[in-house]
Amino acid sequence: MAHTAPAAMLAALAIDAALGWPAPLFDRIGHPVTWIGGLISWLDRHANRGTPARQRLAGVGTALLVIGLSAAVAWAVQALLPTGWGGVLLAGVLAWPLVAARSLHEHVAAVATPLARGDLTGARKAVSMIVGRDPEKLDGAGVARASLESLAENASDGVIAPLFWGALFGLPGIAAYKAINTLDSMIGHRTPRHEAFGWASARIDDLANLIPARLTGFMFACVSARPSAALACMWQDASHHRSPNAGWPEAAMAGALGIRLSGPRNYDNRIANEPWINASGHDPDATTIFAGLALYRRALTAGAVLLALAMW
Repeated sequence: MAHTAPAAMLAALAIDAALGWPAPLFDRIGHPVTWIGGLISWLDRHANRGTPARQRLAGVGTALLVIGLSAAVAWAVQALLPTGWGGVLLAGVLAWPLVAARSLHEHVAAVATPLARGDLTGARKAVSMIVGRDPEKLDGAGVARASLESLAENASDGVIAPLFWGALFGLPGIAAYKAINTLDSMIGHRTPRHEAFGWASARIDDLANLIPARLTGFMFACVSARPSAALACMWQDASHHRSPNAGWPEAAMAGALGIRLSGPRNYDNRIANEPWINASGHDPDATTIFAGLALYRRALTAGAVLLALAMW
């Protein structure tokens, strides 16, 4: 199915853009990511114990088990699909819940709308759904900055990366990537509980996002009104980010929109003195968020074109 995998991913993107993941469907069957998350939680409770060395070893086993099982199930399902375009469409339907293009747009737009009408409380509540920092410490610019950073990073993690690996390896590729990303989200943080246990998950996630993050940044730059500025910012400032990958799409978006991102922020009453990305840019506002969403939509269109070209 390798030559038809890009077509299946294009179908998945189209279905997700049109429907998202409907709430009644979630209420009835949940979501594949929550199924993977349930397995990770169980392993975290039962295997994450003992000395740091034992925790790290258990974490390696947990990562390999979750990724391998996800890929194996997807491979078995893919093997049962019919050949031809019917099989491609079915693969697209199966890959659909693993692409989060519409939900990301909706969550970020939900921040911009109250912020545009001066409802900072509503904007803070909406941004708390997509970032980990304390929203009560954010002013309007901070809320806008947090939402645009989430948009840029999750455009890579939630959309481009799964489509990239799915286009290369079909359903096993996109399923394995979502397992990797879910592992990192749940246990890949440097907390006392997960410093050792989540080490392997965090490193595997860094590797899996190495190409997609840079591809996402390049796509943002290419579809922006300021491609040279976006590329220059990405080249100069991407490495300022604490993540080896998230800085690339964030820097591209900052340069494309002429704004500054990252910088100091509050996590659990602790100030993280992160360096600025595009420090000379202006502070974003609600209008900038809408511009960022327009840039995101153009990047998704470019991604769809790339998938269509990859079919041949």
